[in-house]
Amino acid sequence: MKSIKDVYKIGKGPSSSHTMGPAAAMQLYSSEHPDALSYEVVLYGSLASTGRGHGTDKAIVSVSPHPVNIIFDTETADLPHENTMDVFSIDEKGARYDKMRVMSIGGGDIEVEGRPSSKIEEVYPERTFAEIAEYCMNEGLRLSDFVVMREGEEIYDFLYTVWETMKASVHDGLTASGILPGGLGVERKARYLYNRRHIDESPVTRENRVVCSYAYAVSEQNADNGTIVTAPTCGACAVLPSVLKYMQEKHGFEDKQVLKALAVAGLIGALVKTNASVSGAECGCQAEVGTACSMASAALGELFEMGIDQIEYAAEIAFEHHLGLTCDPICGLVQIPCIERNAVAAMRAINAMSLANFLSGSRKISLDLVIKTMYETGKDLSSRYRETSRGGLAKLYMGENDGKN
Repeated sequence: MKSIKDVYKIGKGPSSSHTMGPAAAMQLYSSEHPDALSYEVVLYGSLASTGRGHGTDKAIVSVSPHPVNIIFDTETADLPHENTMDVFSIDEKGARYDKMRVMSIGGGDIEVEGRPSSKIEEVYPERTFAEIAEYCMNEGLRLSDFVVMREGEEIYDFLYTVWETMKASVHDGLTASGILPGGLGVERKARYLYNRRHIDESPVTRENRVVCSYAYAVSEQNADNGTIVTAPTCGACAVLPSVLKYMQEKHGFEDKQVLKALAVAGLIGALVKTNASVSGAECGCQAEVGTACSMASAALGELFEMGIDQIEYAAEIAFEHHLGLTCDPICGLVQIPCIERNAVAAMRAINAMSLANFLSGSRKISLDLVIKTMYETGKDLSSRYRETSRGGLAKLYMGENDGKN
């Protein structure tokens, strides 16, 4: 299993698979073909269906040293991955040559057809939570200790940068206002939520309001092409930082404790990337927000020093109740329902952790089983519900609003 560094990537939103991945592909290709007069990129599958809304074309153009012609091919089927793209060099006669086929597999990662899948080192011999838990229990380790043992103490430097970036995205989102780009006319709401206090507000109501305001802040930054951390994707980037920041403020946890929680969350994300997928185009939003909620609940379990069995149960509850969640972004934008969905998942992560604290001894379902189930469920979902904006909420909204805008 790869390093948790593969889960957390710092970059610009709004989509790890639609902007970070294609941009990385373009950078790779142009570095290998610097003398080409121009390039042509053909986008297929979800990249073609929602590429304009996600800003895929802009991301590609922004990193190319030469002109790029981008074609959105929504007809070609039988693809190796739902996020497939071909990159070509163009000669002086306008002919294509040196094709490179790339799959943007989620979380900003890419795979190039015919090449080894990734340069990121495999640092964990374990591939399931059951294997990790058995090792930790035999050695008397907490999950965070296990991550440091496998990754080295320097992982804390990496996680510190991740945490600082996460906090900055909350702060920036809370201080910004205005309308998000893309044409939907979605207004930023994080600052309004954060400041909307009532004199007789209960502690529970305040917790919901503040956690949601933090989640809105990060999601809105992502939607506005701001800097965020994939956790595990751009579209699900707000769940983890919102709950960790709130709990740090409420309980006074030190940064080092939060870094340990991030280590455990990263471990959960790495397990999903190893055994399933975090791509909404491949498995629906269950793969993105479901994974994010599971990561966040496990992180909270570590923060409150729960046992390994309790942390697994928290992660499993959080994940299980996102199974089947579709990815149907309106207009292909990471705004509706994505922003609101991050806030709901943040509250669910807290609830899952609390429930696991009460009932961990009674559970029947393992985290490994839920991860496997999520992957199979995602593959069974109609392609319309896997980040194409051709089904569900996106389809009905556009049908209702035909001719109104």
